[in-house]
Amino acid sequence: MPQEKDWIKKAKKGDSAALALLIQEHYSFVFKYLVKVTMDPRTAEDLTQDTMLKCMENIARYDGSSAFSSWLITIATRLFIDKKRRRKREQQWLANEGNTRLIRWHFEMNQEEWPELLELLAQLSEEQRIAILLKHYYGYSYDEIGAILAIPAGTVKSRVAYGLRELRKELDQHES
Repeated sequence: MPQEKDWIKKAKKGDSAALALLIQEHYSFVFKYLVKVTMDPRTAEDLTQDTMLKCMENIARYDGSSAFSSWLITIATRLFIDKKRRRKREQQWLANEGNTRLIRWHFEMNQEEWPELLELLAQLSEEQRIAILLKHYYGYSYDEIGAILAIPAGTVKSRVAYGLRELRKELDQHES
């Protein structure tokens, strides 16, 4: 599209009218793509707007090595993947938070003490928490833990080390 190339050149030089024309020309294309990807028109609309904002912010980075529409699709796809990852992390966090509250309630109902260490352990990844518990609470060796989890002993050592580092960091913050 010869006219599109002119718009791109002008937009890269700061011509906001040319940039507006580019966005207007490609908005529907990106939206339709994202509807198919997300299967949700509201999410597709949000992501399309975010894509166009990224386009506006980064138009100078467009190097012409691919079609402009491909560049926009790349931006849209990356934004979708990022949003999906963020949603997954949020859901995991909410699930962990709910489980922690349930365990704390169970302790309190049985009039047992809820140690601060359990609160801190709940913030670790499952991999780190399991490795630390098996090593320091139950006394298994790294080799035994590796056999239990079907992973190398070196992986167990690193999970324990990183987990303990996180626990120390959290304890230091609580004490300050």
